[in-house]
Amino acid sequence: MRIAAYNLENLFMRPVAMNGDTLAEGRQALQDHAALNAILSKVVYSAADKRRIIQLLESLGLDRADDGGSFAILRQNRGKLVKRPKAGDLEIVADGRGDWIGWVDLEREQVNEATTRNTARVIKDVNADILGVVEADNRPALLRFTRDVMPAVKGKPYPYAMLIDGNDERGIDVGIYTRKGFDIVSMVSHVDDEDDNGKLFSRDCAHYEIKPPSGAHIHVLVNHFKSKGFGPQAQSSAKRLRQATRVAEIYRELRKASARVVVLGDLNDTPDSAPLKPLFKTDLRDISEHPSFDDGGRPGTYANGTAGNKIDYVLLSPALFSAVKAGGIFRKGVWGGKNGTLFEHYPEITKASEAASDHAAIWAELSI
Repeated sequence: MRIAAYNLENLFMRPVAMNGDTLAEGRQALQDHAALNAILSKVVYSAADKRRIIQLLESLGLDRADDGGSFAILRQNRGKLVKRPKAGDLEIVADGRGDWIGWVDLEREQVNEATTRNTARVIKDVNADILGVVEADNRPALLRFTRDVMPAVKGKPYPYAMLIDGNDERGIDVGIYTRKGFDIVSMVSHVDDEDDNGKLFSRDCAHYEIKPPSGAHIHVLVNHFKSKGFGPQAQSSAKRLRQATRVAEIYRELRKASARVVVLGDLNDTPDSAPLKPLFKTDLRDISEHPSFDDGGRPGTYANGTAGNKIDYVLLSPALFSAVKAGGIFRKGVWGGKNGTLFEHYPEITKASEAASDHAAIWAELSI
């Protein structure tokens, strides 16, 4: 049995702000979008809120037209948020959430066809029986991808795909593919899990119970923790710590009933980081610690594969770790360095924008 995790970075439609050659191109727009929607959700807009709303609308290019920006669009479905006089400054006319219905959406565009096919090549070559996917558009996209794109690269489509919409407004969710014989027998979403500081998961901690041919059920927790790339570092670290703490709690509860539990996905931090300590204080074992694990000389799973970029994981309960026969990092879908020369990639990838993802896939082979 092969279990893998792979950050797809969307399959078909991607926010324009995330679709440049580098994420830095749209980073400010993503930050502004999140900050603006947070203010717009308030019951009452203070004078300071209104000034900040104007600043953020201007930054996004939405001060003169609802669709005036390159990265975002203002949707005013009922009532009005803004007044745009022909002569004069932008004015916020809503005094709070109850005065209008609307929000700010990220503009989306088609993902490069070459990129989509290279994603399919990675999934074909990793050939996992259970594949946890990160940054997937939605379940219909997963189904279209496996049905239409996998055969185009001579890959075998997955018969089962599942995804529950998460908390991220950008449409980057976590889900799962499984092969025939690996039935998804139950699923639990944790999108509404909270602690004293509010909701925990940026996307979800999706729990799938899988019945493999052996009949020994496996519990898989698919995760995508808070990114380091947006907002103050202390704030994002604190969010990842809260998320790791909750996943560790869920893991311990599952272990009371089952010896076979996997935590996988993009955790956006390194194994020695403070935010991930709650997970590594459990009896979970990182596949990269296994003697048979092959990282190709680069421990990281993101971008150039440095140790500081080890952020994608397959963590196994002791019973599963003892059944490991092999494991590794699959990098052929990543560009690698300024000129794409750091490691081997598919010949079909001729420039950075054609890479399947900035993330490599990570996998574990088990004998169960």
